[in-house]
Amino acid sequence: QVVAVYGTLSDLLSVASNKLGIKATSVYNGKGGLIDDIALIRDDDVLFVCEGEPFIDPQADGRPHEELTGSHTDWLTLNVGGRYFTTTRSTLVNKEPDSMLAHMFKDKDAWGNKQDDRGAFLIDRSPEYFEPILNYLRHGQLIVNEGINLLGRCVLEEARFFGIDSLIEHLEVAIKNSQPPEDHSPISRKEFVRFLLATPTKSELRCQGLNFSGADLSRLDLRYINFKMANLSRCNLAHANLCCANLERADLSGSVLDCANLQGVKMLCSNAEGASLKGCNFEDPSGLKANLEGANLKGVDMEGSQMTGINLRVATLKNAKLKNCNLRGATLAGTDLENCDLSGCDLQEANLRGSNVKGAIFEEMLTPLHMSQSVR
Repeated sequence: QVVAVYGTLSDLLSVASNKLGIKATSVYNGKGGLIDDIALIRDDDVLFVCEGEPFIDPQADGRPHEELTGSHTDWLTLNVGGRYFTTTRSTLVNKEPDSMLAHMFKDKDAWGNKQDDRGAFLIDRSPEYFEPILNYLRHGQLIVNEGINLLGRCVLEEARFFGIDSLIEHLEVAIKNSQPPEDHSPISRKEFVRFLLATPTKSELRCQGLNFSGADLSRLDLRYINFKMANLSRCNLAHANLCCANLERADLSGSVLDCANLQGVKMLCSNAEGASLKGCNFEDPSGLKANLEGANLKGVDMEGSQMTGINLRVATLKNAKLKNCNLRGATLAGTDLENCDLSGCDLQEANLRGSNVKGAIFEEMLTPLHMSQSVR
């Protein structure tokens, strides 16, 4: 209705009541502001009157009831794995608009969400891991109750399932920070001796891949221990008993193994470059042969070692010192013996076929070296 505004506010309410057929008690401007003085009214103002109910923008009259009451703020109940959660639609939609929960509840019945007999929306997930996700959507903070497994990635997997990207990043950082720092420090002699004392003599001690760099392991009983791929660089293993130990692919560079017992040792493809193995015993009376096939023995000092029947096939012994070594029946086929000092060695029945003997020293040999031993 169009009316003339004059007199007092009471006069205006009386006119409005007659024109609209209601009992007008309040007057609002177009933005919902309550007018309590007629002096506040200007020409061409659009006014709204009511009988006492809260202001509702009439421009929204043509929209559904859900939108008039605020579809993103109405309350919802979720039945997650048999446990009920009550929240607002805006909580599920606003913070993560691209998540699965946002797509499920952004538009009513868009996904045809199933409801139980109480009207709660059914979600077949674990309630204890859903709760931290819902709390995160409510206030942006990750709160995990005691007993909830963060490290087991259960909450993280739920966040990934529902597509809560910001929470995924938060959880990955939290899990990473909760992990103990990696300790790459070498094992000391004291620590290792404690392990040895706690292990029965007939049990194989697994030391595969461990770091012993620079440790003093001299004169210890290390029989049958698995040192495969272990870091034993610059270790002191002098006089140690390494009988039948597994040193395959181990790093022994720069180590001292003088007078060590290496009967039946396995050193396939190990790296002992620059190591000292003077006076070592590789000879096993039972016939078990030490295997150093493919090992890197560049520049090693093996002077005076007992190596009867040792397998050094395709090993690298460039610039090595093997003076006065017993190499009877040794397999040196394909071995690199360039500039190797073999003076005074016993090479009876040794196999040198295909070996590289360029610059090698064969002085003062105990037994003559037959040409057939070195012919390809």
